[in-house]
Amino acid sequence: MRGRGRLGWAEAMPPEERFLPRFAAEPPQEELPYGRWEERLRWEFLTAAEELSEKPEDLGEPGELIWYPDRSWHGRTYVPGTTPTSGGYELFGYVRFIAAGEDGQPSDFSAHVDFTGETAARNPDWRMDLCEEVIGGWRGHAGAVAAMTLVWGRPLISGGRIATAELAGLAVDQCELIDERFTLIAPDDYRHDLLEIKLFGAKSQELARESLYADEEEEEREEEQRHDETTAE
Repeated sequence: MRGRGRLGWAEAMPPEERFLPRFAAEPPQEELPYGRWEERLRWEFLTAAEELSEKPEDLGEPGELIWYPDRSWHGRTYVPGTTPTSGGYELFGYVRFIAAGEDGQPSDFSAHVDFTGETAARNPDWRMDLCEEVIGGWRGHAGAVAAMTLVWGRPLISGGRIATAELAGLAVDQCELIDERFTLIAPDDYRHDLLEIKLFGAKSQELARESLYADEEEEEREEEQRHDETTAE
């Protein structure tokens, strides 16, 4: 009787509608960088920034580096960072390495850095300031590939406690805010579903949400509007 009961329950379980990696990355393991460790990460970050092949002449000098919580995935640890420049731009990127092994030292350092002119200072309507970079892929059903994406940022409104990454309404990662900053690693652009970042308060109330494709969606809406106006004429 007991065995048949379990079997019947299992047979009644519905299949997962979306088979994809959820909470694939380790949660933050360390404090935000400081001291000699921060100096090492800063050197890696700024060296990568100096080696940018295409950058504006008025980029300017980098300011104070802001670090975000570490996240580890696929054997590598990522520590993202951002810094404003004297030219009004922002440098954003991450330092990647293999966590300390038997010798107690991290190894295999590398960094990726880019720049943008779209800053929070120029967009007072933003509720979150987000950066993202694709760091790998995950092959799913029928060869569909999800872009494993590192997302880091900070809320521009008060009261936030937890940030989540959601794909088609399904939470695929979350991170408690550390000094008003968060880092996520989540699958994106999978079977036409796109990531949405949400900010929640202490009572689990949603405070803000942002699509990583907000600019592209706005451009598409404007293009559709222009097309409709041309057709009407």
